Amino acid sequence: MTLEVLSTGVAGNYNGALQVMTAELQVPSPLVPTRESYFVRYCKQHSDGTWAVVDVSLDNLRPSPSARCRRRPSGCLIQEMPNGYSKVIWVEHVEVDDRGVHNLYKQLVSSGHAFGAKRWIATLDRQCERLASAMATNIPTVDVGVITNQDGRKSMLKLAERMCISFCAGVSASTAHTWTTLSGTGADDVRVMTRKSVDDPGRPAGIVLSAATSFWLPVTPKRVFEFLRDENSRSEVALLCDHRLLDNS
Repeated sequence: MTLEVLSTGVAGNYNGALQVMTAELQVPSPLVPTRESYFVRYCKQHSDGTWAVVDVSLDNLRPSPSARCRRRPSGCLIQEMPNGYSKVIWVEHVEVDDRGVHNLYKQLVSSGHAFGAKRWIATLDRQCERLASAMATNIPTVDVGVITNQDGRKSMLKLAERMCISFCAGVSASTAHTWTTLSGTGADDVRVMTRKSVDDPGRPAGIVLSAATSFWLPVTPKRVFEFLRDENSRSEVALLCDHRLLDNS
């Protein structure tokens, strides 16, 4: 979130733009603490056309005893390629206290897939695919279930984006909304969180109740995804949930 614009840069683009920003990075699990940072972002276009976006921490200007993360000089380089594509180099340099991360997620966090440059690149790649799908004109008409109308695709992508945001808001840790443990110990904790819904598109105003738990499965993520998306597996999912409730009772 932008707190203050110190310089708007060159008219028409962000060359020379300087902004004071704050960010709260989250992982979709209450077992991983969020990372908050307060920093200044500078954008510069070099003579060869390469863009540099640099973030430098300002946390020393407002030190907090509870701060677990400090953003060191980080950012990305964006270079235009001859084939019309872009080459992106991302660097994340963070000083962080990870003692609050549960053992289930330590490998994910240390690998960089949770908060590091790998996640930023994956997010950027996914967003580019989303925009390409919205603007595509060579959609095959023979595939069943494919939305060929461009406006229809844009509406479906917006719906999918709202669903993802809603899901992440329901299972992520947050400084604004805290989780309460109902039962269990360690990774078997069942945690609940309540928050108010005000002016939220597609959701009635009122209190939203979220519940989350984490557990380990000895199978690949793709296999779990395919199992959950298969409508024929829903009865098995319900049965597994019933057994889990009985085991915890």
